[in-house]
Amino acid sequence: MDLQTVAIVLALVAPFFFGTIWGTVNAAQRDFGTLGKKAMWLFVAAIPFVGFIIYLIFGMRKGRMPPS
Repeated sequence: MDLQTVAIVLALVAPFFFGTIWGTVNAAQRDFGTLGKKAMWLFVAAIPFVGFIIYLIFGMRKGRMPPS
């Protein structure tokens, strides 16, 4: 594999990796009402490649940030 191929693969994978990390951290910080719902959204957000997109569209608005 040459350097150009590695750079293309990294450019395609990096946004999904960071999105998955962001979705998991964001779901961990939010309050979803019950522990079961929070666990479900944490699981969904941690699914590689598509989980954070599902969480961003459907789950993020269901949770609220606790008062600091």
